[in-house]
Amino acid sequence: MSPTIEVDAQTYRYIEFAARMGNTTAGEVVARLVRTASVPSSVPADANGQDAKAERKVDVYADYEGHRTRGSYDRDTKRIDITSGPLAGQSFKTPTGAARAVVTHYKPGVNPNRNGWSFWLLDDGSGEFVQSVRHAS
Repeated sequence: MSPTIEVDAQTYRYIEFAARMGNTTAGEVVARLVRTASVPSSVPADANGQDAKAERKVDVYADYEGHRTRGSYDRDTKRIDITSGPLAGQSFKTPTGAARAVVTHYKPGVNPNRNGWSFWLLDDGSGEFVQSVRHAS
């Protein structure tokens, strides 16, 4: 028998919703939250003296309404930090939140709902969506 945890009904609905949105299980949502909360604040340097946490960040960009916005995607936290343009310096919990901010900024009259995983592209010349590194180790 697997260990269980107890949560109130509203929290369980939130977890179930997150699981549906992420096409995963409620258990994996909780496990991911625990892993994210357990990430050490200081990561030791690797053998080359590089900060291992820095390697977990990936340069990304989005082109919208003739404007290119650059950012950095953190594979551990799933955050996007905007690094260029009028939104530079802002940080978003998800690629979708960052995508909505870009759309709202450049075209405030349209519905900003976007799938951030297919809005942001890797800034490595591959043309791949951020989705391609979403679950990469």
